[in-house]
Amino acid sequence: MAVTVLIRRKITPDTGELLENIYQELVVLAVQQKGYLSAESMRRVDVTDEHLVICKWEHIDDWAKWLISGARMELQERIDALINSKTRYEIYE
Repeated sequence: MAVTVLIRRKITPDTGELLENIYQELVVLAVQQKGYLSAESMRRVDVTDEHLVICKWEHIDDWAKWLISGARMELQERIDALINSKTRYEIYE
């Protein structure tokens, strides 16, 4: 069954462009992964320091493999260093 993953992050004002570049790197890698369907990145209008990424995967196992992959974790470390807050993941089916 397909799953939708909501990825929420709080950002600082000066990191927006750098984060967008890392998001693009993530998408380039994600599209090569088994089960990847799509992703969309948004900024919250009423709370400007919040970002949301909505990604879809064919199966939760596909998402789980991507979540622990070395390439993704390396990019996540770069994101964490920029935003200085924890990324939250919510999974829906």
